[in-house]
Formats: sequence, C-alpha cells, structure tokens
Amino acid sequence: MRIAGIAADPKGIIFDMDGLLVNSERLYWEANIQAAAEAGLAIPKDSYLKLAGATVAEMADFYQRYFKTSSERDHFIARTDALVWEWVNQGKLQLQPGVQATLDRFQAAGVRMCIASSNYERVLQQMMWATGIRNYFEFYLSYRDVERGKIRAKPAPDIYLAAAKRLNIAAANLLVFEDSATGVAAASRAKLKCIMIPDLVPATQLDRQRATMVVSDFNAVVTKIE
Repeated sequence: MRIAGIAADPKGIIFDMDGLLVNSERLYWEANIQAAAEAGLAIPKDSYLKLAGATVAEMADFYQRYFKTSSERDHFIARTDALVWEWVNQGKLQLQPGVQATLDRFQAAGVRMCIASSNYERVLQQMMWATGIRNYFEFYLSYRDVERGKIRAKPAPDIYLAAAKRLNIAAANLLVFEDSATGVAAASRAKLKCIMIPDLVPATQLDRQRATMVVSDFNAVVTKIE
C-alpha cells in the first residue's frame, strides 16, 4: 500500500486520539465554556483553544491565569469532565470525517496500527469502545505509560519512540497522524513522518515545516491511498 506524497510504503501507523480520530477536543471545548459560565468565570471563549493538544506547562499557565484558587480550578475540571462523559453517553462522541474508511483501508492492506495519546487510559478506552474502533489497534499508549515508564509527554518524542520500538518496524516505514502542534513536534523530534490533520486550531507555518503533509481530514487521506 502506498500513500501519495509519502516516500516509503507505510507498514505501521501511529495515531493520536483526541481531535484526530474522534471529536473529543470539540466536546472538551464546549464543556469548558459551559463549566466556566456556570461558575461565573469571565474567560474568553477562544482561550480554551490553547488547551487543545496543550503541554503540561501550557495547561498549568492557563489555570494559573484564570483561576484564583486550586479549589476553583478543580471544580472547573471536574465539571468539564462530567459534561464530556454525559455527552459521550448521549452519543455525541463521533469519529472524525473519513476515519472509518481510512482505518478499513489500512486494515485491509495489512498495515499495523496503534495509538499514542497523552490522555488517560480510562478515557482512551471508553472513547475507543464508544466509537467502535478499539479492535483496529494492536495496542495503545496513554498518559499511564508516561507515568509508569518515566517517559516524557508530548512534545517530547518519547511516546512515539516507545510506540515505534514496540511495533519493531523501521522508522522509514512508520507514519504518524496528528492534529496538534504539540503532537507534530513530538513526531518530528522522533524523526518520524507525520501527516497533520488540524482540528480546532489551524496549522501554523512551523507545523507545516515539521509535518510531512497537512490535509483537511481523513477523506483527503483516503484519496491518496494507492
């Protein structure tokens, strides 16, 4: 199997999860806005976009800027999570456009697939099962692996290097899919080819320099599969 614009045939593919395979980033964004409104917090709506694919340091900076106390912050986070899971249970969590067709094409071609996400394991599990995609992937890495394996989170390359090592496929035949600048930076630092599919935040010039390719959605990926 070939993908037009990618130099070598991909034999293994590593996916991010939130905002890439599923629309969870948008759910979190909407939940952030509602949780803040309920708490009477005057936070500009576009400020939450900084949390999409954010590093640990960027998240800490956001909370320090907008919350007076840790209790206020913790209530906001808990309410956000509660809203997201309520919406997941209502069926609002959806695969992003073209994801199902892309996974089917890769699976039919015998391409090995896994997930390397910065989210928590329980969240990852629930989202995969809720959208019916768990069985496409040989394994997944989550924030639990960061904690347990003492590897650094994105934008460090560690989680992608760990996934590549577990797949045991030459780097030339590996391909990463990412939606965020943080993830693209991690793939670039791991020296892996990366296709970026931006979600809530458009690709920057730096993202375009680091990514092998930037496309609008997975439907565009399907048209490139040969």
